[in-house]
Amino acid sequence: MKSKRATQVVIAPAVRSKQGNITLYLTFLPGSDLLRIADIRRLQRDKNQKLEGFQRQEIRDHVNEIAQYLDHGGTLFPNAIILALEPSIKFDGSRGPPKSDVTVKDAALGRLHIPVHEEGQRLAWIVDGQQRSLALSKSSNPGLVVPVVAFVTDSIQVQREQFILVNRAKPLPQRLIDELLPETQGISLPRDLTMRQMPSRLCDALNSHEQSPLRGLIKRSSQTSGSGQVVTDTAILDMIKRSLNNPIGALADFKALGDETGDANSMLQTLIDFWTAVRDTFPDAWGLPPSESRLMHSAGIAALGDLMDRMAARVTTRKGQREYFATELARIKKDCAWTAGMWKGLDREWDQIQNTPQDVKMLSQTLVQLYAQKIKR
Repeated sequence: MKSKRATQVVIAPAVRSKQGNITLYLTFLPGSDLLRIADIRRLQRDKNQKLEGFQRQEIRDHVNEIAQYLDHGGTLFPNAIILALEPSIKFDGSRGPPKSDVTVKDAALGRLHIPVHEEGQRLAWIVDGQQRSLALSKSSNPGLVVPVVAFVTDSIQVQREQFILVNRAKPLPQRLIDELLPETQGISLPRDLTMRQMPSRLCDALNSHEQSPLRGLIKRSSQTSGSGQVVTDTAILDMIKRSLNNPIGALADFKALGDETGDANSMLQTLIDFWTAVRDTFPDAWGLPPSESRLMHSAGIAALGDLMDRMAARVTTRKGQREYFATELARIKKDCAWTAGMWKGLDREWDQIQNTPQDVKMLSQTLVQLYAQKIKR
């Protein structure tokens, strides 16, 4: 619950305008005020594994570099901080209509009133510029006035959309974007980001669905490392994308014509059925760190995903799909070297398989060839 009373209010001159149905403000604030009025919503999961926030962790070296620049006389700070404001923020417009010679008619001058609340209860959130804001707060020159662009919304979804769009041209970690995408359903996202939503949504589901054998095993950007998280989300995402992009892939059958959307429930069920069969077929290799099991390694995940596509191509009915996968995997069980021994035909010890395109291709071809030999008999 947000506190209804604030001990202080920051009042700043501002220009108000609109873009569509969204109210915008342009103002200037001392750097020292930014973290008094605005919170930083870190990307994390709550106790129910629901995604919260969107901001990456503080990059200390970057923050320190900016602070040092400011401390050594740097006074030019033209890049605007972008804030999201709650609708309850007060704006006092100047009296009287705009002058007749003003070109922009839908802009109003006035004062923006932003109350100061305790951390976690503030009415503004930093959408872009958290590193700069942190640097300003640490600098010996925190009174430097910086430009601020703010938009009014109480929707975390809108904030996430703007965060992704603003940071597209910056070196924002791809894993962070991928984890945010399932929670961002806006139509304003470019096509390339929209196409990445389905794989990340499926990855989320595999990590949280109560029937998924991978539940709790996938490492995501929002989660601190734990003993149970042994598979990187990048490995799962790549496996899903390969299947979606393969014309005869197990998941491609469920895509809608002309785009990456489609029957997500059937995609998820196919993934659950296959990986449950993998777990049951190779129980001694399941759930171990990649250093102890190449089945949980990125190369193993990719190769098994290719094998899933090969097996699914022979499915005649979705009924009994899990049992079908288990029967087919049993054909190659004795020939796999996930935790010990040597891979036949590769002349490689089990732990010599690395996450390189060459090794992934070799392991994938080996599994598919082993399977092809078994079904011919």
